Amino acid sequence: MAKRLAMVIDASKCIDCKGCMVSCKVANGVPQDKWRNWIKPTEPEFGPGRRPSVRFQPGGCMHCEKPTCVSACPTGATYKDADTGEVVIDAALCIGCGNCIPACPYDARYRNPETKKADKCNYCPERRAAGLLPACVDTCPTKARVFGDLNDPDSEASKVYKANKDRVQVVINEKTDTKPNMYYIGSPGNTRWTRPAVVPASMTAMKEAAPLVKGLVGLTGLGVLAMLGRQLFAGSTDKHEEEDRHG
Repeated sequence: MAKRLAMVIDASKCIDCKGCMVSCKVANGVPQDKWRNWIKPTEPEFGPGRRPSVRFQPGGCMHCEKPTCVSACPTGATYKDADTGEVVIDAALCIGCGNCIPACPYDARYRNPETKKADKCNYCPERRAAGLLPACVDTCPTKARVFGDLNDPDSEASKVYKANKDRVQVVINEKTDTKPNMYYIGSPGNTRWTRPAVVPASMTAMKEAAPLVKGLVGLTGLGVLAMLGRQLFAGSTDKHEEEDRHG
């Protein structure tokens, strides 16, 4: 069975220490003024009979089931990994066009000013390869963030998710539901900060025309093969006729 890597977060445990943000920056060499993750506060509401409170919402790339960033990428550099469920950026294929940045409703991507490539949270693959948790999860002092494979019943994330399944919520934009894979236990706090995804019209047209283009290319290929076969057959026939004429 394929993996389903995801974050499960209890926002009520977040104390806004920024440890997750700093550790991510250090572990992944994130440039100055850029961030792969964040903590968004909820503005307290004051009024008669109300006890003002603030909830802090840890976040990052949602590694969505239906990622609009993938639709916006012209080279296939951004793709959904079928084996892990992650949304991955292949730096070798990224041309730094920036199409994917406004296509993310969570503003989870940025263009690295040093590499000129798109960048975002990737669950710290180097740390995972060494048997460690992503930096943000490892650093959290209250363990507000839990990471793991939701398809593995023995993973911590799977256990927390199943134990709180009736309370799980996600943060989505009402105009662009990308089916995010970041789950919050209970109230996540403010959910109004997202924005509709903006995918270039040229990319939308290209994706829609892709099946037709493939069909035309296929027909063209068949035509070329037919012409080549005819020439080979004709050449073979001419050779035999020539041999017949000369005995």
